[in-house]
Amino acid sequence: MSNVKVLPLLTPDDGGVAPCCPPLTERPMTAEEAETAARMFKALGDPVRLRLFSAVASHEGGEACVCDISDVGVSQPTVSHHLKKLKEAGLLTSERRGTWVYYRVEPSVLAAMGKLLALPTAV
Repeated sequence: MSNVKVLPLLTPDDGGVAPCCPPLTERPMTAEEAETAARMFKALGDPVRLRLFSAVASHEGGEACVCDISDVGVSQPTVSHHLKKLKEAGLLTSERRGTWVYYRVEPSVLAAMGKLLALPTAV
């Protein structure tokens, strides 16, 4: 049984991307919003995890087999641990195909993270 929260990223009314939290410049975050954002940033705060996330995000076709992204200077069990942490934070999804696992960064995750850190637009 998993206690992982799914981040609400898409708004059904306009089809656009809604960040998990308001842009930092919009208003102070609620405690729940801060917890959600902190999970994402904490997961990316490790250099190996950031490299793995970047490898998946930049991989051709938008997904990467674990066999293609394991060369980050740590053992395979450590790679698996870091990928699990990225999944738990809601940053990656995965699918098993035969003996390999393929990872994806949902485009809405990148867009939501970008909106969270975006500067306010001029009026």
